[in-house]
Amino acid sequence: MYVCMCYGVTDSQIREAVNTQGVGNLRELRAHLNVGSQCGKCIQMAQQVIDTTIIDDSLFKEVS
Repeated sequence: MYVCMCYGVTDSQIREAVNTQGVGNLRELRAHLNVGSQCGKCIQMAQQVIDTTIIDDSLFKEVS
């Protein structure tokens, strides 16, 4: 699904940036994908995708 219509960024692209680039907040996401730098309507949804991805990934990591 599209999160940022201004730049055509999808939730899959945001999840990939979190998983491969280590993106953990909107400032880092904006540096990689320009999300939220035009009209700003996508900021809340983009943050939710980041948070959900981080939480989902942490549930499957082994605890030592």
